[in-house]
Amino acid sequence: LSQPPRLRWPRAPLPPPRRFAKLRLPLGLRGFKMENFDASRSTYFKALLGPRDTRVKGWFLLDNYIPTFICSVIYLLIVWLGPKYMKNRQPFSCRRILVVYNLGLTLLSLYMFCELGLPLLVTGVWENSYNFFCQGTHSAGEADMKIIRVLWWYYFSKLIEFMDTFFFILRKNNHQITVLHVYHHATMLNIWWFVMNWVPCGHSYFGATLNSFIHVLMYSYYGLSSVPSMRPYLWWKRYITQGQLLQFVLTIIQTSCGVIWSCTFPLGWLYFQIGYMISLITLFTNFYIQTYKKGASR
Repeated sequence: LSQPPRLRWPRAPLPPPRRFAKLRLPLGLRGFKMENFDASRSTYFKALLGPRDTRVKGWFLLDNYIPTFICSVIYLLIVWLGPKYMKNRQPFSCRRILVVYNLGLTLLSLYMFCELGLPLLVTGVWENSYNFFCQGTHSAGEADMKIIRVLWWYYFSKLIEFMDTFFFILRKNNHQITVLHVYHHATMLNIWWFVMNWVPCGHSYFGATLNSFIHVLMYSYYGLSSVPSMRPYLWWKRYITQGQLLQFVLTIIQTSCGVIWSCTFPLGWLYFQIGYMISLITLFTNFYIQTYKKGASR
């Protein structure tokens, strides 16, 4: 017998491929192009922060931000893990190395203060080549290059100063590893990488000069305090903190001069420095009250 014929259902024709409707932007965004946005953003940042300075191209640690960032991350990891590692271990004395370390930073700070402060006093007041109220970054020729070379050491000293915290950890002085301490150390290295790449001279010199002078006092104090026989004669610790607060106030005043009597120094850096100084004043004032005022009343 022959097989019955198979029934075949008619297949519906496939629908034509859909074409997605063209995305219509709101009226305010029509004509928007990403390349135009990038160009406008670049123009905005250049107007606010200025162009990157080519005079430091090829200098150690300055070409790429990655090494500075990695050092900062390692620092924060040690701050977090170090006390846990030392918890059940005996503290290290570190007395001899502390004397050498603090003496070295005292001499480095003294060198930076002398190289920045004294020549600028001469050239600024008598020769009028550096303006206290506002100084651009490309207006003083060789004086600018001298400042850039010294400020590179200032930037590098912030990396060396990570050792302050490491010695606290090794000696189990964990009460000294405060929010203020970690914030100040971790931010300064990163901020000064950007300063050295965008505004490595000009108006940037003033805060570094004052800070170098304060560090001469501070590290000489720390060096002497690492010698037990000298501790009874060290009475000026609170005055160092007062000097730090005065330094921040003077830096705000000098930075504000650059905002009021503006020059070619980028305004964005001046606004940032004022904000950063206010944060340090807040933290250092709290430290001063907790350490000296409340401590004395107990």
